[in-house]
Amino acid sequence: MALSNLFDFNTPIDRKGTWCTQWDYVQDRFGIANLVPFTISDMDFKIAPCIEEALHRRISHGVLGYSRWQNEEYLDAIKYWYSSQFNATIDTKMIVYGPSVIYMVAKLINLWSQQNDSIVVHTPAYDAFYKTIIGNKRKIEACPLIKRDNSWYCDMNYLETLLAKKEVKILLLCNPHNPTGKVWSKEELAIIAALCEKYHVNVISDEIHMDMVWKGSHNPWCQYGKNSWAVLSSASKSFNIPALTGAYGLIQCEKTRENYLNQIKACDGVSSPAVLSLVATIAAYKQGHIWLHELKNYLYNNLDFVAKQLNHAFPQLDYAIPDSTYLAWIDLRKLNIDDIKLQENLIHEQGVAIMPGYTYGPEGNQFLRLNIGCPRSKVETGVNAIINAIKALE
Repeated sequence: MALSNLFDFNTPIDRKGTWCTQWDYVQDRFGIANLVPFTISDMDFKIAPCIEEALHRRISHGVLGYSRWQNEEYLDAIKYWYSSQFNATIDTKMIVYGPSVIYMVAKLINLWSQQNDSIVVHTPAYDAFYKTIIGNKRKIEACPLIKRDNSWYCDMNYLETLLAKKEVKILLLCNPHNPTGKVWSKEELAIIAALCEKYHVNVISDEIHMDMVWKGSHNPWCQYGKNSWAVLSSASKSFNIPALTGAYGLIQCEKTRENYLNQIKACDGVSSPAVLSLVATIAAYKQGHIWLHELKNYLYNNLDFVAKQLNHAFPQLDYAIPDSTYLAWIDLRKLNIDDIKLQENLIHEQGVAIMPGYTYGPEGNQFLRLNIGCPRSKVETGVNAIINAIKALE
């Protein structure tokens, strides 16, 4: 993808001293401060100018009182985004608000299942899925994805055996999938929808990475779901605004929507949204498409750089750009590198923090997840560190 000069993604921005999870608190996970981090999935880029301008206008008003998310501008912005980006028509009556996607996942888990019930997850899986399921005293039924010819596949027969279990109440779908970057095809989603209907399994589809697709196209679950389902997303990943908090969902069942909204208000006291999140989401979805297009070009070129550098250094890796996300899921199994020794070298010798694959379950052993949502100069640091660390261990 060709780069343009409409926006500056190349100039590094110092995030230290801003209470930044990725930079200021890297020691919490990796044991050492001042590492160059490629970890939590936010980006090191400034927000889109249209979002910055909208936030300035709202702040200049001077009053930040209680607000409502059920306003026409916010709901219409979400509807417009699904129509313009995915050719999907949504009913705004289905929209609900939440402070984060994972919070909403937790609330729906409690609405749709009981303690000791089971939830199916495709593995390796986003680590917050494990924590949320176990934290809510549910059990995990792992459906491992299979890698073949640099693509990831789901064994639908095995998935059916899991969904058929009477204790399974929910499929927690990651669409697109984190960390593998798998984009679910229309055919796959149709099969999954039919299976979930057959076995009366509710579906929670986490679609927070929906805008970051490189190969094929994103297919929202709302176009395939048959029985009770929820699609959860946010502008936070695509437009780098997670610190504003705020997410939204589409819940198909009216009764579930009512129960969800009652739970978050009556039980959790979540009634007034983060108004700056609403402002940012409206600006992003109504005016941010050009900025996002240019950002995606930049991110794709970062991924392409990673692939070329790794394959030049280690041709046997045959690393390929993922189908989606700005998270390079690097398969090192052909090199037979010890995960622990690799991490020790990356941290203590190379001075970088890169997420070990085992963070995402045992299926992630001998993988690395490298966040390339940053200027090219930082990506170069990360890739060189990986290459140097591997060579030191060979």
